[in-house]
Amino acid sequence: MTSTIRQSKKRLDRAVHRSKLISMEGVLERLFTFAFKGLVYPQIWEDPEVDMQALQLKPDSKMVTIASGGCNVMSYLTADPQEITAVDLNRAHVALNRLKLTALEEFPDYEMFYRFFGEADEKANIAAYEKYLKPAIDPETMAYWEGRDMTAWGRKRITLFSRDVYHHGMLGYFIGFGHFIAKIYGVDLSKMAEARDLNEQRSYFDKVLAPLFDKRLIRWVTSKKMSLYGLGIPPAQYESLAAEGGGNMAGVLKQRLEKLACDFPMEDNYFAWQAFTRGYAPSQTHSGTGLSGPLPPYLKPQHFLEIRKRTSHVRVVNRSFTEHLDNQDANSLDAYVLLDAQDWMTDRQLNDLWAGISRTARQGARVIFRTAGEPSILPGRVNNEILGQWTYEAAESARLNKLDRSSIYGGFHLYIYN
Repeated sequence: MTSTIRQSKKRLDRAVHRSKLISMEGVLERLFTFAFKGLVYPQIWEDPEVDMQALQLKPDSKMVTIASGGCNVMSYLTADPQEITAVDLNRAHVALNRLKLTALEEFPDYEMFYRFFGEADEKANIAAYEKYLKPAIDPETMAYWEGRDMTAWGRKRITLFSRDVYHHGMLGYFIGFGHFIAKIYGVDLSKMAEARDLNEQRSYFDKVLAPLFDKRLIRWVTSKKMSLYGLGIPPAQYESLAAEGGGNMAGVLKQRLEKLACDFPMEDNYFAWQAFTRGYAPSQTHSGTGLSGPLPPYLKPQHFLEIRKRTSHVRVVNRSFTEHLDNQDANSLDAYVLLDAQDWMTDRQLNDLWAGISRTARQGARVIFRTAGEPSILPGRVNNEILGQWTYEAAESARLNKLDRSSIYGGFHLYIYN
């Protein structure tokens, strides 16, 4: 087990570290990797419905995706692809994905599954874990959830599901800190959930939220690269975001929050519920047939029985995307989901990645990814001989970016293999 942890650490270090330790950038990169070793995303922050529109998954599709919090991996099962390999450098994310898959197989009904991953804040979840999950999970996953660390205040990590897992992890702490800062200025962010339509959402943003970004404290905090570690944004990606806003990070974040708050009805956007209320819509709306609050596809009751039959389609591994592709057959894959990982990469890493993607891609294969800034980062950085094998769907990428309810990225990008 110690060897597995050591290998995971080395993979993460290689992915993020660009600068020497003796430099300020090197110090910041190493602080980021230290923070990133634990749970970062209890919920993934990319819209799976947009992903599935772009990928056009079919029953014979074989795909590779970065796992992150696992919500999208599980949600892709609603499209019934033949094979999903979820890769991640973060051991906590691997353990969370495997826990979700085991729960889907072992829990007796939807109500228990939703209570565990939808509400994620009841002591009954620990009893359910002991009875149904602990006997079924693999030893590596058990070792993680039975383990203890500082983020669990010395308690077993599995107790996070009795203390609202969405309040934890780097993303949960980041959102919680945002609520704390807002309260300093007398603002209760959860009031956004009371808006009855887009007009009321716009009014609340303009009158209450937008002025916060002119506050001196918020401008100072967001000017620090470490301030966005909770969003999983390393120093290199921070620089890309800051450049987009002319160095004014508060302005960039205001723009992204405006899209989250104003472009989609609250009744349709579970990302907004997580941001403004730190959880999903009240549970009574999801038990039975009177569904009124938004949820990720995998948590919707109508999908429970169908996706539990498909858990064998998923494999979760602790390795890098490029490392995984090196061991795949040529012309064997149809879909690739890179999230925003390329924003972290050097030119050499990008070229190695896209060489592997191009070698393993079938004709018509699709790659999707997101970027902190609006344009694709590939032109001028990936060798033309490699990138020339792909067609960038600029119009479709722009259309899908507007539909992405998560709202935190500048660009969504779709490439198709010629």
